[in-house]
Amino acid sequence: MGIFDIFRGEKRAERQVSFDDELLKALLSSEKVTRETALQIPAISSGIELIAGIIASTPIKLYVEKDGKTDEVKNDLRLRLLNDETGDTLNSNEFWRAMIHDYYLGRGGYAYINRSRGRIVSLHYVDSRHITILRSTDHIFKDYDVCVDGVRYAPHNFIRILRNTCDGAEGTPITADNSKIIETAMQTLRLESYFAKKGGNKKGFIKSKKKLDQGAIDRLKEGFAQMYSNDSDNVVVLSDGLDFQETSSTSVEMQLNENKKTNADEFAKLFHVPVDTMEGKTKDMAALAKLAAIPLMTTIQCALNASLLLEKEKGSHYWAFDTKELLKGDIKERYEAYKLALDANFMQVDEVRFAEDLAPLGLNWIKLGLQDVLYDPKTKVIYTPNTNKTGVMNTEAMSMRNAEAE
Repeated sequence: MGIFDIFRGEKRAERQVSFDDELLKALLSSEKVTRETALQIPAISSGIELIAGIIASTPIKLYVEKDGKTDEVKNDLRLRLLNDETGDTLNSNEFWRAMIHDYYLGRGGYAYINRSRGRIVSLHYVDSRHITILRSTDHIFKDYDVCVDGVRYAPHNFIRILRNTCDGAEGTPITADNSKIIETAMQTLRLESYFAKKGGNKKGFIKSKKKLDQGAIDRLKEGFAQMYSNDSDNVVVLSDGLDFQETSSTSVEMQLNENKKTNADEFAKLFHVPVDTMEGKTKDMAALAKLAAIPLMTTIQCALNASLLLEKEKGSHYWAFDTKELLKGDIKERYEAYKLALDANFMQVDEVRFAEDLAPLGLNWIKLGLQDVLYDPKTKVIYTPNTNKTGVMNTEAMSMRNAEAE
């Protein structure tokens, strides 16, 4: 055999590998959990939509720190791109929903930053299924490029929000980390669907005391096929000597409803969403925000600070979600918290009214109790409102020592 015959033989061997053999089919056809499979499960799709909806509806703001003071930057094009119009076919709400879906179900959320003369003019969501990561071979000083439609880009051209990443290039979806629970939930849905299609009829086999000819067997098969088709009311008449033996449990015996509820509770833990919130029994937005939304918002803020700030802005500017509305709680809790803040004098009346979206009253006074003694650590001046007297701390201490000595 020549060398070319060897290569031809290898190619023939490759072509002969197929799934015609039932044993090979059983060994190799294990189903992989995909994002499409995961989204068929209501607990997963609703959990992702719940978190994505919160993040998409929460405004992003830009702040600058200067001289120990933090100010909000309001006139910046990037704010419009993040909160209203991205400059792409997706608006900002659709943009963030797509990014969050890819965060949980894909390699991560990727958005291309379109710059013109160093100025950011638009943001373009890129489906993570069209992303290819080209890594370097150095595992210490890691580097990579992002490839989209065969074109290589440097990482700084993208906003990247990644789940459980080890290299900052791509994340790990829940379909990889939690494949078993997703597969179990999907099998439960399929089993329920099977029972629904069969009208709840049980599987089983026919026991016969005597041998049946092929015609009788065919008529039995046809009768049971019609009964299990669930298209109409059909009855199978068993002749004398034939007995139907069940081989599977009913949906009640399998406790499908209980299994579905247990799986839903597990998915609630996966998304850090309170179980009562997932079931619609409570609307505690503060708890939902703290457990599920704010940790993901922190991930997004870090990504925006790395990708959407100029080098000269880093260290003084930062992006942050405005979570004030999410954390307000109910009215009684808020007002009790405001009362504590006013009594402790670290908030003023107009600051409280601003937090509640009310017009200011122009009150800039701070309440002082007559029983308090005020001390300025810089000037060491002591003021007693009850007696309307001032003094210097060192002088007062010296006078008290002199009085005791006398």
